[in-house]
Amino acid sequence: MAKFICNFVEKAPSVMAAAVTYLKPRLATFLHYAKVELVPPTPGEIPTAIQSMKKIIQSAKTCGFQHLTVKEAVLNGSVATEVWMWFYIREIIGKRGIVGYDV
Repeated sequence: MAKFICNFVEKAPSVMAAAVTYLKPRLATFLHYAKVELVPPTPGEIPTAIQSMKKIIQSAKTCGFQHLTVKEAVLNGSVATEVWMWFYIREIIGKRGIVGYDV
């Protein structure tokens, strides 16, 4: 057991240095995209979002979704699934459990 602890103490600095070297560029990339993607919409972007929603509703009324490519359909389906799953995750967090509400 003592040999394990000695080996661990000896190798810990090199492992930490390797981890920092590995994570530094990835963390920089994450922070770059987080600053762009995780920003709430500005007042100027709200009319664009409303127009986009109107287009989606009009497309659903006229069955315009039938003219999508497979790639676009899969992308739209994956976005809808992500939104749906976030709804369920928020529900689970809100009720503080997977099964039922505490009434």
